Amino acid sequence: MNLLRAASVVSLLTLASRVTGLVREQMVAAAFGASAMTDAFNVAFRIPNLLRRLFAEGAFSQAFVPLLAESRTRDGEPATRALIDAVATVLAWSLLALSLLGVAAAPALVWLMAQGLQKTGGFDTAVVLTRLMFPYIGFMSMVALSAGILNTWKRFAVPAATPVLLNLAFIAAAAWLVPRFRAWGIEPIYALGVGVMVGGVLQLAVQIPALQRIGVLPRIGLGLTALRAAWSHPGLKRMLGRMAPAVLGVSVAQISLLINTQIATQIGVGAVSWLSYADRLMEFPTALLGVALGVVLLPQLSAAQAGDQPDRYAQLLDWGLRLVLLLALPCAVALLVFPEPLVAVLYHRGAFGAVDVQQTVNALMGYGAGLLGLVALKVLAPGFYARGDIRTPVRIAVVVLVLTQGFNLLFVPRFGHAGLALAIGCGALVNALWLLWGLHRRGSWRPQPGWGPFGLKLLFAAALMGLLLAWAAQTVDWVALGREEWKRAGLLAAVLAGAALIYFSALAALGLRLRQFTRRF
Repeated sequence: MNLLRAASVVSLLTLASRVTGLVREQMVAAAFGASAMTDAFNVAFRIPNLLRRLFAEGAFSQAFVPLLAESRTRDGEPATRALIDAVATVLAWSLLALSLLGVAAAPALVWLMAQGLQKTGGFDTAVVLTRLMFPYIGFMSMVALSAGILNTWKRFAVPAATPVLLNLAFIAAAAWLVPRFRAWGIEPIYALGVGVMVGGVLQLAVQIPALQRIGVLPRIGLGLTALRAAWSHPGLKRMLGRMAPAVLGVSVAQISLLINTQIATQIGVGAVSWLSYADRLMEFPTALLGVALGVVLLPQLSAAQAGDQPDRYAQLLDWGLRLVLLLALPCAVALLVFPEPLVAVLYHRGAFGAVDVQQTVNALMGYGAGLLGLVALKVLAPGFYARGDIRTPVRIAVVVLVLTQGFNLLFVPRFGHAGLALAIGCGALVNALWLLWGLHRRGSWRPQPGWGPFGLKLLFAAALMGLLLAWAAQTVDWVALGREEWKRAGLLAAVLAGAALIYFSALAALGLRLRQFTRRF
């Protein structure tokens, strides 16, 4: 299997998702800016997203995908289908109960996450939006189940393309529903909540034909007898046993997000929104590189572990880490030395003013400081999960959570909301280095020859690229150039193209060839 090609397919489809995601953020920024209403929406949207990352894409995927790959390798297709049906049945019933509970408990959930909204006037709006969007977790959890199945069967395209549907529904809501809600006297921010729910339905619906084509569409038991039978399946019990420490591990990151949201709402109006706009930009490299590599590597690592192939396991990790450094290092340099042009071109229009640009830039630079760690985590953590070791990343994450709050105490008084982003970045770097050391100590990752020259070549090429970006950032007044939108966007495209050309040309001149990453395993 050509892993670079598989990762490239996922990256290209994820790029489509991130591009449409940026369009959606541009429309929200232009319509609402960074206001109490956008803070309320971002808080409300974070609540189902927090639980989705905790139970669906987080702990569930970490426990389910390795178990599924193991079952398919060792037990065969019929046993694997029975496992899928049992997991789908229990998951569907659990999600129904959770959604009902979340709608009822919306005021308490918003209070736990964002007490500061009571001072800015966005609390009641956040409660309504939470009730509207909370069932989104149900759709996305079933999407996570489908994605785990499809990725195990090496069908990476549909899961990677699915998020585009949410963004398209969001864009349609912002373009069509927002003005109509205004005309009807309804708070226009609620239109975005409607878009989220429509997007959730669409994302789940598109999974069904893909699962049918490979013959593993889950059969969900609707009666209590079927639920009891599913609950007694031995594979489900094994998965739940693995999920318990995984929930703790993922919950550490979500607790950090909850704490940061609380702090941001206390800083003042707009802080949550500035962080969200910066996070959307930061997600570009983390999704295109980290998520794509993690999606491709986890099933392959799990299969190597199940097949008792330690050399292949180590080679897969080394390949992933080199690719992370090759592609994430220039992105980190760009976020640190070229943030204002990126933010200005993408967001500076309508209600999003020059002050919002600067505040978002500050947050983006904080994220950029830790980008290498944020991307590397997507490769390093699967190195433990594929071996059935979820406890080690959990223990590390707990210590890093405490350390991140120490960073908050140090950075927030000095840098405000940007200090929150910087604390997250620094925590991610510590987490990634700790995981890397753990994998190396147990022999799961053994550095292949040539790391020293490889790293020096990357540093030299990134430094050359950084000089061009720094010059372009200082030479042009990117905010003032907003009067000429197309000229500003064209200039940004030209600078980024030139930076990419310098980076890869320097690597080529130093003897680094990209074709060495197209190895087959």
